[in-house]
Order: sequence, then structure tokens, then C-alpha cells
Amino acid sequence: MKKSSYGLMVLALGVFACSENTEKDQSVPTPETARVDVSSAAADPSNGDSLSLGPEALFEDVAGSANLNFEHFVGATGEYLMTEIMGSGVALFDYDNDGDLDVYLIQAAMADSARSVQESIFPVPEGPLTNRMYRNELIPQGSLTFTDVSEISGLAHSGYGMGAAVGDVDNDGDSDLYLTNFGPNVFYLNNGDGTFSDVTQASGISAPGWTTSAAFADYDRDGDLDLFSVDYVEFDVVRNTQCFSTGGRRDYCGPQVYPPMVDQLYRNDGSGVFSNVSREVGIGDSAGPGLGVVWADFNGDDWLDVFVANDGAANRLWLNDNGQRFEEAGLRSGTAYNAMGGAEASMGVTVGDYDNDGDVDLFMTHLIKETNTLYVNNGKAQFFDGTDRAGLGASSLPSTGFGSRFFDMNNDGWLDLFVANGNVKLEEKRVAVSDYPLEQPNQLYLNKDGRFVDVSAQAGKEINALEVSRSAAFGDLDNDGGMDILLTNNNGPARLLRNIVPDRGDWVDVVLQGTESSRDATGARVVLLRSGKAPTWRHVSSDGSYLSAHDKRVRFGLGGNHSEKNQPVTFNIGVIWPRGMRELFTVTAPDDSKQLKLVEGQGQEWSE
Repeated sequence: MKKSSYGLMVLALGVFACSENTEKDQSVPTPETARVDVSSAAADPSNGDSLSLGPEALFEDVAGSANLNFEHFVGATGEYLMTEIMGSGVALFDYDNDGDLDVYLIQAAMADSARSVQESIFPVPEGPLTNRMYRNELIPQGSLTFTDVSEISGLAHSGYGMGAAVGDVDNDGDSDLYLTNFGPNVFYLNNGDGTFSDVTQASGISAPGWTTSAAFADYDRDGDLDLFSVDYVEFDVVRNTQCFSTGGRRDYCGPQVYPPMVDQLYRNDGSGVFSNVSREVGIGDSAGPGLGVVWADFNGDDWLDVFVANDGAANRLWLNDNGQRFEEAGLRSGTAYNAMGGAEASMGVTVGDYDNDGDVDLFMTHLIKETNTLYVNNGKAQFFDGTDRAGLGASSLPSTGFGSRFFDMNNDGWLDLFVANGNVKLEEKRVAVSDYPLEQPNQLYLNKDGRFVDVSAQAGKEINALEVSRSAAFGDLDNDGGMDILLTNNNGPARLLRNIVPDRGDWVDVVLQGTESSRDATGARVVLLRSGKAPTWRHVSSDGSYLSAHDKRVRFGLGGNHSEKNQPVTFNIGVIWPRGMRELFTVTAPDDSKQLKLVEGQGQEWSE
């Protein structure tokens, strides 16, 4: 069937969005009216040099020119399978340790892949319908271009892919890769020579069912990375439930139709073999339709906690009790429900110190007509809903958000915010004009002293394009000091959104190497200390957003442009390592690579 036939099929079946999406609330702004065109937005008068955004576009899609040609394919046959609208994910990591970020993109294929291709209502993309590994040739070629090394690397996995997690599981200096699927998950060990080995069975982390997001962290502080995997619902292709709108028309089901699953925590025994300790530590007794996950120290006790974003059910905040057990504190912390006491359809989740007060805050994306939600931390894992106060409420009502992350797009020292949008219910107003009527524009917010301004209107045509966006991964792919975005689209092309923000400030990247802690120091807290300026806190992570893995380098925006002024910048960097050691490093920002490598045990003893 031709692609254009999808809209006709939808009309013929009378498929419209469910009642909560089609009952138009006149108080809800459209994406166009909700956005503000900011021609000049001063950055941080108190914590850095004044920066501004001009009328130029802020991001441009360079996927085509960089030879990053990937098309996600859902293989829909008109049966409204819930899996079709969920994926897919992406991982940014330097798999070959050459100093630039490589890209791993995840493909979907029906359980009966032959039928998916033969009877799909969408055109089948050219090339293999498998996950793809793209090597970045920036180093040594000097230009941003990619080579498909999927088969050579051993990463051309075929399955119904969802997401990815990255971590150095065996502490050998190479990043390993965990893939989540609708179906058994897969774990690839990096051989250090550009190839990977499938060690799923030997590792003990081949989970059946439907896993969405996953994340590595050393929860017990024994020096190796453990794994938390988030499971969704007990969906079955064979027993696919037929769901209908209130008007009696066929539509995609929501998660409430199926029983929720229980998340899993796997402990690494140090040799790359994992044991499922979910029930042992108290996590295995709580089910929920999970989609997003992040590790962070939310209460400041130097133990990594874990937050799970559940779709249409109470979120879970698991507080780590000295690596022995986890206490579920979602309700007590104020993160289980929004300010109105309602469970929201949480999809993506990101953490960061958006208000520069020294603790990590939470941001979650939700369904259309539910605001995305910002939970503000008081430093003791007690949160309040600060969505409207921060300017993030009204502009999010017209959209269904998925991937999202705090990131400093202009290097002014304040974390900005990106949200990838795309509906999960076929929108009535777009059925007659679209081949895939789930499309929505994405959103970009500039952080001005802790309050966000929607600058999507000037972000660039790809951010404003009507597509069905899902995952968003963040990293500096061309090493030019601008944080870039790798965006995936459900049943559409991947976008490499290169940061072209004018007059970006100076920056420095911090790369940590653990010795007693895990080698890649996941979960470490890092603070930039400069005379006359407030401390800036970040943490080492590659998790968060939605189905994504990100650049684990810690980026500090310094504001201004010190290198052009011949002003070498000397400052202190404090590190709280995952195993609890506190060290202080006195450094001078380099002029060439802008990257500092700090090794555990080589700094001075430090107390905050």
C-alpha cells in the first residue's frame, strides 16, 4: 500500500484521537501561539558574561551532508499495535576511543518481519532493517561525516528495538552497549578493537517482555556498574486488544489496557555477570508502566537514587539506603503526582540543576493537554511542582512530549531545555492532510536565570517541522563547543541537529577516570568553582531523556569568550566520586581541545 493510503485508511475507518485529545479546550494554546520569538535573550548577568541570541537559526539538520542516513520503520499493517507508536532510541558514545562521538540508531521490525515488509501500509526504507552503527570520522579527517560500520562492528542487531544504555561494565576503558527491545534484550561487550561481542546469555541480563529505557550506575559503590531496566506493560501481538474512542472508532490503546510490569535491578559481580536483585533490595514488589529512568543523588547523601517515569501511573523515586535497599519515596517526595494530585502520562525524564542552587531537579514530558512537569528539589529529595513558575506550563499543553534533556546550548552556565514531541493518538485535524497524523513540532527553551522562554520559533526549521519525534540524545558531535542533538522520528528520518547558536560562550569539558570508583565515574558530582561567581554543579551521566544514551563528558559553559581575549581561565573543580571520595583539582582551561581529564586519587583532599 502506498504511503498516501494511510490517511485514506484512517478516514475510512473513522479513526480519530481519543476524547481527551479531540475535545478542544479553547484555553489551550496552539503550538504557534504558545511560542515566543526572542530576538535578544540575555543569559546570566550574575553567573557569567552576558550572551544573547540573535534572529539567526539556532540548529540546523546536517544528517544528510554528514552521511547519517537512517529511516525508522514501524512496519504498520493497520492493526494498531501499541508497539508501533513508541520507538525508537539512539546512543551517542565514543565506541572506538578516538575522541569523537559515534552514533547508534535503533530500528524496529514486527515479530513477523516478513509480513511487516510485505503488508506494510508505509513504504519500506532502502537498506537493511536492522540497528545501525555509524563511526564518526571527525578525527582524524577534520569534518563531521559518518561511515556505516554496523556489520563490521557486530552491532547490526535485528529485533523490535526500543532503547539503549551505555557504560563501561568491565572497567577496561571501552564503552559497552545494552539494547532494550520488545522481546529479549541484548548486551554487547566492547572488544576494544572496533568490534563487539554478544554476551547476553553469559551476562544474565536477557530480560523477556517489553523493556523501554535502561541505565547503568554503581548503586552499591563497589566499583562496577549495575543496571536498572524499566519494563512497560504485558502487551501481546497475538492477543492485541482492540481499543476505540468514545465515539466507537478504532484507535491505539493506552497503557491502562494491559497489566503493568515490574522494573528490574541487576547487580554486577565485578566480572560482567549480573544477578537480579530486584526483590532483594525492595524494588521488585512494585509494578508500573515505566518509560523513563535516571540515576542521581537526589537527597545529597552520596548514594545514587533512581527515578522512574511511569505512563499514566504514579512515578517512583527509589531512595538508596547505603546500597542495601531502596525506599520508595515518590508520594512523600512530591514526585509521584503533579500539583493537582493527578498521575500523568510520564514519558521522558531529565535531571539537572536548572536553577543553579546545587541540587538536581526533575523534568518530565507528558501527553497533550497535560503540562510537562518541572519538579524543583530542595536538596533533600523533597520537591514542589514549579512548572508554571518556571514558564513551562502553557506552552506544553498542545503537545505530547517524549525525549527531553537539560543542556546548555549557549554556554552561559545555565541549563536550557529541549523537548521532542509527537502524538500517540491519531489527530483528527491532521487525518485528512497527513500520511501519518501524529506529527507535532518540537520545542526549545532558553533558561534566563531559572525561568524558561520558548525560543522554538527561531530554533530552526527542523525543530519546527511537523514530525513524530521520540528520542533525543545530546552531545558535541563536531567538538566545536556547541551541544548538538541527535533526534529520532517514529517512522521517519533521524535528524542531526548541529548547534549553530551565535556568540556562544567559552566552555570546558571534564572527563573523569575512576580508579577506586567505576572507570567511567558514572554518577560522580562535579562542581566548577570560580572566584566571584556562584558554584556550578553537574553530574556524570549518559541516561535520561527517552530510550537514549548521551555523551558522558561534563560540559561547563563559562560565558564570554576568554580565548579570543587572551584571558586564560584558572579555576577549581571539585569532584565527589561515586565511592564517596572528595577531591579538588586546580586547573587552567586549555585553549585547544577544551577538555580536561581528571583521575581519581590525583587531586587534593576536599571538603565542601
